[in-house]
Amino acid sequence: MAYACICHFFCVPLHPQNGFLMINATTILLVILTITVVIFGFWFIQYSQFRNEEKKRQFELKRESQKTISPIRLRAYERLALLLERTTPAQMLIGLDLSQMTIPQLQQHLLQTIRAEFEHNMSQQIYVSDEVWALIMNARDQMAAFVIGIASQLPPDANAQTYATTMLQAYNSNGQTPSDRALEELRNEAKGLL
Repeated sequence: MAYACICHFFCVPLHPQNGFLMINATTILLVILTITVVIFGFWFIQYSQFRNEEKKRQFELKRESQKTISPIRLRAYERLALLLERTTPAQMLIGLDLSQMTIPQLQQHLLQTIRAEFEHNMSQQIYVSDEVWALIMNARDQMAAFVIGIASQLPPDANAQTYATTMLQAYNSNGQTPSDRALEELRNEAKGLL
């Protein structure tokens, strides 16, 4: 029965005396090609809709994560700005009794402050660009070298007060420091989030 239906589908009556004539191969290929195009078209439409829905979902997830991540990144920028500010000579010398310190003690204290501030904020590097982080590391290294360099320029009989005064004068007359450059780039990058 099924065979008869298939034969009937692919057969065309020629005229009543001769019975049925089989359709040629070109017509069969044309029918198969048409069916293939329809199936592919249907699949393509479904696939396109699926991709559009997936893109919408990804966009929504990204937007939701930005709501969470942006405040965290802003706090990271704030902490790194504080790091740069706290490792300037003026900030590191606040509250120290210089009369009770020697130059090596003061130098050691300043280097420990730089190291501690940096280590405390090291995890913030994941929230800033590599360029900004490199500038912050350079500022740290330059400040440590500056602290050591000032001590080597002083006469042997100098005290901690002279060391501190010389350091402040040299730092303030340097123009734009590595910390200033890092802070400027940090601000520019943070503005991109706002």
